[in-house]
Amino acid sequence: MDSRSDASASYPFPPTPRRAQQPYGNPPRGETPYGNTPGRAESPYGNAQGGPGAPYGNAPGPAEAPYGGAPVAAPPVWDDTPYATTPGNAPATSVDTVDTVDTPADTPAGTGDAPAAGDKPQRKPGRDRYFDLLRAVALFRVVFYHLTGWAWLPIVFPSMGVMFALAGNLMARSLKRPAVQVIRGRMRRLLPPLWLLGAIGVTGMLLQGWGPDADGHPGWWWLHLTFWIVPLSDPPFAEGLSGIHGVIGADWAEELAGPLWYIRAYLWYVLLSPLILKGLRRLPWLTIFAPIALSAAFQFDYLELPGERIPSALTDFSTFGACWILGMAHQQGVLKRIPRYVVPSIAPAIGVVGLWYAFTHDFRAGNDLDSIPFAQALWSIATVMLLLHVSPSWSQWPRPLRPLDRIVTLLNSRAVTIYLWHNVCILTAATMWDRMWRVDWFAMHTPWLLRSLWPVLVITWILIASCIVWFGWAEDLAAKRKPQLWPDGSNKPRKARHS
Repeated sequence: MDSRSDASASYPFPPTPRRAQQPYGNPPRGETPYGNTPGRAESPYGNAQGGPGAPYGNAPGPAEAPYGGAPVAAPPVWDDTPYATTPGNAPATSVDTVDTVDTPADTPAGTGDAPAAGDKPQRKPGRDRYFDLLRAVALFRVVFYHLTGWAWLPIVFPSMGVMFALAGNLMARSLKRPAVQVIRGRMRRLLPPLWLLGAIGVTGMLLQGWGPDADGHPGWWWLHLTFWIVPLSDPPFAEGLSGIHGVIGADWAEELAGPLWYIRAYLWYVLLSPLILKGLRRLPWLTIFAPIALSAAFQFDYLELPGERIPSALTDFSTFGACWILGMAHQQGVLKRIPRYVVPSIAPAIGVVGLWYAFTHDFRAGNDLDSIPFAQALWSIATVMLLLHVSPSWSQWPRPLRPLDRIVTLLNSRAVTIYLWHNVCILTAATMWDRMWRVDWFAMHTPWLLRSLWPVLVITWILIASCIVWFGWAEDLAAKRKPQLWPDGSNKPRKARHS
């Protein structure tokens, strides 16, 4: 029984509505806050989410001349070495599932280039902290949006497009190595945190009576269950489950499965990246904007496909594919080959078209950008173009931002864990806060506080912090690193003092 029902007379938020068709193919959620994700794109689980800590520098390559201009210097390369093995840097991150670098363990021994005799070893640059900051902001905004459901938040910062762009940037750099090796490394880091979530979540569903006869097709149930192992499509979940009184609300399985669309989309982007990279090198701008054309075809009913799973996957690809490819293009130096004024000139125009389309198609709470994929695609790529164009490539924090180092490092180190578990944390925090209505003094004297979202936000992040401790180690094991409970950089080596 959901504790929300006990306070329905005075609690300001309506109960979660029943299942309804939602865009993007992710599990449907109601319009209420507290874990009921209003739409597909931010389910993230923002950057991740998926949304969804690794250096995203531009690997060096041959300098290329812009149209009619002087040759452009190769962009800087960022360190492939994870935090844990780089003295003086932040701790190891395992966000390769949402965008991290490949560790040396991913590279077979003996395949590196040995320095020539007499050459002095060169120290590799550090991480691109600008990209780390973008990912941290994206994660926080995802959590905040799923708690409040405020329609304007995806406009202020389109987290999912940003997270996919960062991931695409890193994927392009990693593909300097054999594609099979890179894909295997990405999948190795992506899947273990998902398996841990599934082991806990699916076990809880089974204990509450979910099974092969739940949808009347036992054979398909068993087949779809394998998507919890390799999420080539959306993993199944139990509908209408009761919650745990006073701890977690009803339909918790729906909230648990909400972020998994991002994991599925990310996996498909990884698998397709070698082909995308070939197209990007031959026809860069056609490749970048091809997903936008596909999104328009879906939006204006020029393309209709039967079923749910394939249209869902293609809708995700068309909505955020341009952001992923633009991240790859940034790493390949495509944006460097055009005059500097082009991106600031065309990106705002693309964004304005996206917003115009959204506001002329009933943009409101519950029907925001996440429910209008074509508008989401345009606004996301416009924002990503500007963010990548500005990209200052910080190897070190600017002085005013240095106090953010530890929290940004932690968010990047545990981006996958945060993204996968945050919906359940929101639902649990809301259920626990609802119990305060039973305290007569609070109900009589501070109803404004009980209706406020801010205490729920605080409780949510406390629960997310506990998930980092309980489940974050799976990211370290996936990356073949020593597990850490709280990888915020506080244990990095210090330079010895000489008297």
